[in-house]
Amino acid sequence: MTGTKVAGYTYGTDRVARSPVTLADLDQIKASAMFAPSDEAALRTAGEVLADQIEDILDVWYGFVTAHPHLAAYFATPGGQPIEDYQQRVRGRFGQWILDTCNRPYDPAWLDYAEEIGLRHTPQRKNATDNAPSVPLINLRHIIAFIVPITTTIRPFLANKGHSADEVEAMHQAWLKSVVLQVALWSRPFTATGCW
Repeated sequence: MTGTKVAGYTYGTDRVARSPVTLADLDQIKASAMFAPSDEAALRTAGEVLADQIEDILDVWYGFVTAHPHLAAYFATPGGQPIEDYQQRVRGRFGQWILDTCNRPYDPAWLDYAEEIGLRHTPQRKNATDNAPSVPLINLRHIIAFIVPITTTIRPFLANKGHSADEVEAMHQAWLKSVVLQVALWSRPFTATGCW
């Protein structure tokens, strides 16, 4: 996936929303999620482990989504017709998100892209990136619930490269913490002013 242009991937560009979340805010969320420097190191290792398994991971995740009509509906027209091109474009960004989760520094550019991802799930920006004739919203309740399959299904892939059980556990815990951290950030555009 590295070195290829991912459709709609605008990390670090002026087309990305600017996050109102400060680095001090991020530090507090990290503390709440027990995200430590050791987790950053474990994620770097996870990035190396997962880099050549991205398509297999996406197959599992997309299999889960398509097996649940209420989730598959987010990649379909309001009338329920699947939009294959839209699914494929989002798939490319989902794969890049795995790499970014593991490898990007959690800095202002990363916060900005987290804001952009959150917005792309709301009526404000859903479908705009791909000009897709899909439903206008991905409900926050399913984004939060999706933490579970995204986290539980990653573990076998983390164990595929011969690391010790303790190393796999460290990578898995770091992944969970990062996903929770990111979903917390993605939720910001969904919340009423002052409630986040």
